[in-house]
Amino acid sequence: MERADDLMDNNRIILAGGSGFLGRALSRHLLAKGYEVVVLTRRVEPGKPPHRSGVTLVHWDGKTVGEWAQYLDGARAVVNFAGKNVDCRYTPENLREIDGSRVDSVKAVGRAIAACEQPPGVLVQAATLAIYGDAGDRVCDENAPLGEGIPPTTAKKWEAAFDATPTPGTRRVLLRISFALDKNEGAMRRLCTVTRWFLGGPVGSGRQYISWIHVEDLCRLFVWAIENEHVQGLYNATATEPVTNAEFMRQLRRAMRRPWSPRTPTWLVRAGCVLLRTESVLALTGRRGVPARLLREGFEFQHPRLAEALSSLLT
Repeated sequence: MERADDLMDNNRIILAGGSGFLGRALSRHLLAKGYEVVVLTRRVEPGKPPHRSGVTLVHWDGKTVGEWAQYLDGARAVVNFAGKNVDCRYTPENLREIDGSRVDSVKAVGRAIAACEQPPGVLVQAATLAIYGDAGDRVCDENAPLGEGIPPTTAKKWEAAFDATPTPGTRRVLLRISFALDKNEGAMRRLCTVTRWFLGGPVGSGRQYISWIHVEDLCRLFVWAIENEHVQGLYNATATEPVTNAEFMRQLRRAMRRPWSPRTPTWLVRAGCVLLRTESVLALTGRRGVPARLLREGFEFQHPRLAEALSSLLT
């Protein structure tokens, strides 16, 4: 088996659960900057690590410390994305898997780091802006009160596991990530599809806020957190211009050159989500997140305005 020692220690970055949308985007960004990228994933068999587009893929189960842990020793950074996709029906079984996949992976990464002879320089933990719940018009910076309901409860368990898993000798950063915009991935792809078919009107009341971030800025933010020693603690990973759902859909229609579209009423959203095997709470609730700490500490967004961000993705 290829050993971690054979990689460039000062250049090696580990992406735990990095085979999803955000992990793939960050892998490309890191490779372009000359970093060595190791992705811990369930999608490969144990044994000799395969390579894909310059990335080393290493098997892990997301909950127990195994041979994958050797790659963390001496690494520049670890980024933990691991967790089951929340775009599903919230059955008891799915909720157990959603919560468990997050808590177990945080604990496994923490145990592996604690056992390192040379701990990684920084651990960047993904979290979610959904922790603020359905916050209405209230502006949510990093000090805002936390919300109630299923998504905030999952988010609280995720962060509690991170707080309860110390990693002495490793700097720690937690990013509460908002809606990441990429036309080919995630929920944005679904919105582009319905808008293309002239169904891109407001969803429900249209008054729920959407906090968003361009995928390029999110990748830059991860690198900023890795490369800057002063970056530590909790940050809202969201752009500076949260907008209502109605405004978001209006600007999306404009970027895609589609005319006015009818509102999708709440009852129809709920019925459609049953058919799509997802939950209406993901579309009908929102929060007005702001990146207060990022702005104070000098992070510069390349896509701070929604109209320009959508244009860069869709034209």
